This record gives sequence, structure tokens and C-alpha cells, in this order.
Amino acid sequence: MSGGGRRGGVLAGVSARRLAALERPGRARAGPSWGRAVAALRGGRPRAGAWASGVVELCDGLAAELVAGRTPEDALAGAVAALPSPLREALAGVPAASDVPEALRERADRPGADGLRLLAACWSIGVERGAAFAPVLDGLASGLRDERAHRAAIRSQLAGARTTARLLAVLPAFGLAMSWSLGANPLVFLFTTLPGALCLLSSLTLNTLGLLWTSRIATTAESP
Repeated sequence: MSGGGRRGGVLAGVSARRLAALERPGRARAGPSWGRAVAALRGGRPRAGAWASGVVELCDGLAAELVAGRTPEDALAGAVAALPSPLREALAGVPAASDVPEALRERADRPGADGLRLLAACWSIGVERGAAFAPVLDGLASGLRDERAHRAAIRSQLAGARTTARLLAVLPAFGLAMSWSLGANPLVFLFTTLPGALCLLSSLTLNTLGLLWTSRIATTAESP
């Protein structure tokens, strides 16, 4: 759908980041590939991964319905009906809501569903202002895909750092085992003497702080 950007003019080029600045309304639909969303579902409740992939699929599907000539309201109803059951149930009341954008924003509080706020912005632009709606949705879906790919790349790059931090955290235990195998008795020193207890307490504290610090850095890097 790369031609959609040209058809819709400037609005078609609106990226996900620009739309995020608009605190306004929108709508959704499901596209062809639901495998990832269904795989991420557990216990009948949509998880963050299901919501994230589902919002992208909603953008693609809603754009396809609009290109086929359906009205925005009918397109949204059909898009929601085509979703996997947990997502369909979560969004079931949106097409009939008196304020569709507000209904989308209410559901955007779920983990992984932040893109619904961008859909709400698209809905305001496309329906209330009469803009070329389908190309805007194409641009939004493309932007959300890029953001998901970016986050996945960051997670992949941080996996090594996380593994290294965990390995370093268990190295003291290997050191104790090695000293024990050489005939020393480190546990007696650590648990029966004051200097040993201080060493044990300080090492556990520093180890825990190191793990928490590494986790915080990684989580911050993954944040949008």
C-alpha cells in the first residue's frame, strides 16, 4: 500500500509519532494474518503482544474495507467482527458507541494497546474532517510496524547484556564452590564470623542492586 501515501497527500504521510501528539479519536479492523495475535492469547484474555499486533492488523483491515467502498461505521463493525475472539469481545462495543474515539481511547489503557489512541486520532481526521481515511490508516499501520520492529531489534540487542548480568550475578556461587573443592570452608567464615557476615550482606546487596540497575537500563531502552 505504498501508493496510499501519494493518494492521500500530506495526511497520508502522517506517521505514528505525529499522530501520537493528537489526543483525539479513531477506529480499528483486523487484517489477514492473525497467527501471532492468536498465539499470544492466553486464558481467553488478550495479552500485550496480541494487542500490539492486533492494532496493526486492525489498521490494515479497516483500510481495506474503506477501499472496498464501505462506510467508516460499517467498515469498523466488520473489522471488529473479524478479530480473534478475545480481541473481538474487548472491542465489541466500539462500533455502536456514540463516541467511537473515546471508546477506543478507553481500551488503549490495556498493555500493548497504545496504538488505539493513534487510531482514535485517525478517526477524528478521517471521519470528522473528511480527510482521505484509508491512506492515513496505511501510514499509521506502517509506522506501528516500524516501531514494533525497532523494539524487537532493541530487545534482541539487549538479550546479551541481560544474560551477562545474570551470569555475573551467579559467579560468586561458583567461587564458593571452587574454594570448597580446594579444601577451604568459606561458609563457616560467612555465617559464623562478623567480617564474613558483613561480606555476605554487602555482596548480596551489591549483586541485587546490579541486577536491578541492569534491568532498569534495559527496560528504559525498550520504552518508546
